[in-house]
Amino acid sequence: MQALLFPPASRRVPAKRFINLMLRSLHLVGVAGLAGHFLYRLPSEQWLVFLWLGFGTGLTMVLIELYCDGVWLLQLRGQAILLKLSLLGLVIPWPQLLVPVFVLSILISGFFAHAPGKIRYYSLYHGRVVKALRDADGAVKDSGQP
Repeated sequence: MQALLFPPASRRVPAKRFINLMLRSLHLVGVAGLAGHFLYRLPSEQWLVFLWLGFGTGLTMVLIELYCDGVWLLQLRGQAILLKLSLLGLVIPWPQLLVPVFVLSILISGFFAHAPGKIRYYSLYHGRVVKALRDADGAVKDSGQP
């Protein structure tokens, strides 16, 4: 399992940047449509398609990152996604948290989407900024960012 999640060399996905741009754009549409549920408690037939769009695109982006290299899970950018999923899970037992959790999730997303690499690629596990690229010995290389 470790070799699958943390390969000796990071795997590449052809056109990954373009695919991620398309997925992120569709993900934003899904999140915007979910606002009808989170903020206005609209009937499910008005927002359910947006839930599946947001979930499907988000899951696909996570799977692409994990396929390339599991170090994403150790970086703050991956941990922010796990935090958002945990927060959204709080809504199930406590539906009164819908609006604050939705807003907080958007704030977390906005912060990490626009934060510098030294924040997004920081690994609490390694105690420094890391890239997913490996050196010849398979060790995680420093990204070179201060």
